[in-house]
Amino acid sequence: MARVAGGLWQNLIAVQVYGANTGVGKTVVSTLLGRHFTRRRGKTRWNVSYIKPVSTGPSDEADERYVRRYAGHPVSTLFKYSEPVSPHIAARDGKFVPNNEVLVQRLFGKLKANARACAMSRGEMGFTLVETAGGVLSPGPSGTPQADIFRPMRMPVILVGDHRLGGIASTISACESLLIRGYDVDAVVCFDDGGKYENSKYLKGHFETMGISCFELPWIPDMEKCTEDEEIGLMKTYYDDESRAGPTFNLAGRIIDQHSQRLKDMKSMAPRTKNVIWHPFTQHKSIEKADDILVFDSAYGDYFQAKHTSNSIQSVEQKAESPLLFPAFDGSASWWTQGLGHGNPQLALAAAYAAGRYGHVMFAGATHEPALTLAERLLKGLENPRLTKVFYTDDGSTAVEVGIKMALRASCKRYDWDGSTEDVGILGLKGSYHGDTIGAMDASEPCVYNKKVDWYRGRGYWFDFPTVKMSQGRWTVEPPAVLKEDFGPSEYFEELDDVFDLGTRGHSPRYEQYIERVLDSLVKEQGRKFGALVMEPVILGAGGMLFVDPLFQQSLVRVVRRYNFASTSNTLEDENTWSGLPVVFDEVFTGLYRLGRFSAASFLQVHPDISIHAKLLTGGLLPLSATLASDSIFQAFWGDEKSDALLHGHSYTAHPIGCHVANTSLDQMQALSRGGLWRQYQKSWTTKATETSRGGPLAIHTDGSRAWSMWSKNTVMRLSHHPRVDSVIALGSVLAVSLVDKSGSGYTSTAAAGLRDSLLNDVAEDKVRVHSRVLGNVLYLMASMKTKPSHLTAVEDALLEKLGKA
Repeated sequence: MARVAGGLWQNLIAVQVYGANTGVGKTVVSTLLGRHFTRRRGKTRWNVSYIKPVSTGPSDEADERYVRRYAGHPVSTLFKYSEPVSPHIAARDGKFVPNNEVLVQRLFGKLKANARACAMSRGEMGFTLVETAGGVLSPGPSGTPQADIFRPMRMPVILVGDHRLGGIASTISACESLLIRGYDVDAVVCFDDGGKYENSKYLKGHFETMGISCFELPWIPDMEKCTEDEEIGLMKTYYDDESRAGPTFNLAGRIIDQHSQRLKDMKSMAPRTKNVIWHPFTQHKSIEKADDILVFDSAYGDYFQAKHTSNSIQSVEQKAESPLLFPAFDGSASWWTQGLGHGNPQLALAAAYAAGRYGHVMFAGATHEPALTLAERLLKGLENPRLTKVFYTDDGSTAVEVGIKMALRASCKRYDWDGSTEDVGILGLKGSYHGDTIGAMDASEPCVYNKKVDWYRGRGYWFDFPTVKMSQGRWTVEPPAVLKEDFGPSEYFEELDDVFDLGTRGHSPRYEQYIERVLDSLVKEQGRKFGALVMEPVILGAGGMLFVDPLFQQSLVRVVRRYNFASTSNTLEDENTWSGLPVVFDEVFTGLYRLGRFSAASFLQVHPDISIHAKLLTGGLLPLSATLASDSIFQAFWGDEKSDALLHGHSYTAHPIGCHVANTSLDQMQALSRGGLWRQYQKSWTTKATETSRGGPLAIHTDGSRAWSMWSKNTVMRLSHHPRVDSVIALGSVLAVSLVDKSGSGYTSTAAAGLRDSLLNDVAEDKVRVHSRVLGNVLYLMASMKTKPSHLTAVEDALLEKLGKA
């Protein structure tokens, strides 16, 4: 996952030449194109260059000699190995085996130098051929397929087809491998074999239906029995023959046209978007000009490839030599969904497989393997003996809608309430937010998201709570100012683990007494009815990245489950049957390893009756959500009439593509949970004091992890001491920095907006740029589950630098 700019320049056309197989004539195609652009007539002067990222085999057989001899241009070979075998084998005996990032960065440096040379010559256009080794999926020195190594730059591709027997299949397969990785295939080139197999004729018809141009080039002379001098003579005649000019001219024209169209599209996308798109969570009055709209060309790993705004580059020379795209670290993890890297080839392949196998499947009264497997895995992974059933929906908000429907029906049925005529609300936490559909909105108190929505009613009561934060190097559990008398003074902890060590902290009489007093006032004195407790475990996301004291949430569940909300008995025959009120945990944001564990509920040592999951479920690739419920909730919908059933569904409920991708995503995340990368992060948050258990049944979770973060402990400490920072939290992949704002915090604050903008725009070219989101005075950042420490270190350094300057 290299941090490198996209391979798009104003004054340089850079294309990758891939082969459908070995021995298909890649170097001949490169040579024909290079000679053509060197000799191309017209107003534009072309500066032609060749780059061979990896070469294997003896020097006297290398492509450098061939290209220099017939095209007259040198070849820049980045890494060269003498053994004529696949690069991953040849590199074993090499003095240096470049990792993928080094290889891509070296290639980008060469391309940038070519663009700079054209910029200095004023008026000259560059054309650079990047010729790969072997086939599309041939491994590079690291063993990673070439198409994956070079994907961050997403240069357009010229695919050289296989003219031999079986070449139709290998060419189509190679092209599909490129497309599934998000490449643009500008053209497919195949040599005319004189009518023996007619591969080029078939391929032209096949690719035309896909909008891909196919070109046929004259047959390469047979030189099997030629001497070296005879071979040189034949090939010089071949390259000098004017009959080659026509097909090559057309191919070159296609390359130029595609480049020009791409530049045109990139330039026009922002103004076209301003005309027709209605953005989410956006006050459009604030978009004064089209340049305020960020244009994404692609994304890979942890980075977006975004278009430079008009004021990002100052001088004419800088504009000419700099790529039009820049890599921006995806600091919001694409609204918390991205967990396994953008453009993940395994997830893309899983989606393609399921699309080819199923397409769409109507799910009512039916089943399919991906949905069934996923349901069983979720039930097992959550380790919650209460949960027995899985209901699929599309996204987090709709999954919450279902969870609320489930809980309210169960409560109304048990307590003999009529929810259609009586006001039955929910209990929750202040600052919580559960989605943008009407029912999910009503489960939150009035806020900027919902109070101007015309049907919003705000049906419930929301408890204030103590928050966890690090300030001045100490973890603090701080009660709200208005409740210090009820909750007592702030508590201080040396380690994050101590906050979650609920066994040592014990039950909190203060918390439980306060919760019971509030419930007595609401239920006994005011006569209000409640049908569910709905809350996000540990961290409230959209509410402002509020870290709730886990002991308070545990206490709230304990009191709600024993409290008598109606005159009926609270004695139950099954310990897994809900009591008091159904407990609904919204883990749309916090679940599936976002906080370092499969389920955030494990931090609270509480098993909910309904558990809601989305976001990371498909690794950020597709919308899919799941609402899991206990059997006692399921039984509330059991009856003789259809109207007794849960009459809820979506056209894409449990769509097999999403379910299969989710299973693949879980495979990868569970492998990461057992791998060395996460252990490296966990170790950095472990001190000698935390290596010894402090007691409590879940002081160490069953997966062996304590509380930890992917963000460095040292950086979190430094941030907590910064004069501009009020507090900071870090858990799993989440980092949230609350900035000091004398005018007040919350959504009306603009304190974090300047920091957000400077992280993206006010950055030197060699520094990381960060695309991030803010929640009032809170700037938050998220890593993916696969982010490497070196990338996060760069982001941390940028954050600290901008805090110091602003």
